[in-house]
Amino acid sequence: MAEKAESRAVELDIRGKKRVFDVDDPVLPDWIEEKAFDSGDYPYGKKLGNDEYEKTLTQLQIELVKVQFWQQKTGKRIMAVFEGRDAAGKGGAIHATMAYMNPRSARIVALTKPTETERGQWYFQRYVATFPTAGEFVLFDRSWYNRAGVEPVMGFCTPEEYEKFLKEAPRFEKMIASEDIHFFKFWLDIGREMQLKRFHDRRHDPLKVWKLSPMDIAALNKWGDYSDKRDRMLKETHTDNAPWTVIRANDKRRARINLIRHILTTLDYEGKDKQAIGTVDDKIVGSGPGFLK
Repeated sequence: MAEKAESRAVELDIRGKKRVFDVDDPVLPDWIEEKAFDSGDYPYGKKLGNDEYEKTLTQLQIELVKVQFWQQKTGKRIMAVFEGRDAAGKGGAIHATMAYMNPRSARIVALTKPTETERGQWYFQRYVATFPTAGEFVLFDRSWYNRAGVEPVMGFCTPEEYEKFLKEAPRFEKMIASEDIHFFKFWLDIGREMQLKRFHDRRHDPLKVWKLSPMDIAALNKWGDYSDKRDRMLKETHTDNAPWTVIRANDKRRARINLIRHILTTLDYEGKDKQAIGTVDDKIVGSGPGFLK
């Protein structure tokens, strides 16, 4: 007789109430469905319409192609770090940004866990090796900021390593700025019920199930710890040289559009069409730790 699969149901404290969440149950609980979109004080009541999204995104992607031509002409280097909780929409935002860019001069960096050799190196060393050369646009799907969130929460680094990182990161990023690299740091922020909904969607979509890892489940009871680490990270590493741009990401469509708009608005490239870019939504995009208070 086959053994019964071990239950992955967990008890969570949600808005002061004890709730049981079982990611394997095909039925999404009402308390998640009803609160997911407006969780985390999200400022809109419904998604951006798909027609408007597709039309706007296409205009922005045309501008990104112009950015690449400008980079090839001038040798300008651009790099963007995408951070956020699991299921915040980092991968989708990166894909929307990269969709029509020339892959010969635009690439994604998504490093796996460090090898034995890399563990013996200076912490930032393996990331530096992936930085852009002249004319390149590099997007980081997670980055050295693992040491400010995932690693301390899950016990993958020591408290001393964590504290050292928070002191070193601003110095490291000052060197990036001094190299005249255009450097963006994005934190994609989602509400708790939205994260649970996306975990559930991944678990029951055969095309997305690979995105749900055992670590995601292990971290379900660590929401508060992740929030504390996020807040300290933003406070300690938000600098004039390398500011954090916070994106409210419960609606993936608005998040992607406004993230790309922020990049395009910041860059002074040849052929820039300000009307096509539009205006960044200040309900969705903010600067530094103050935006989440």
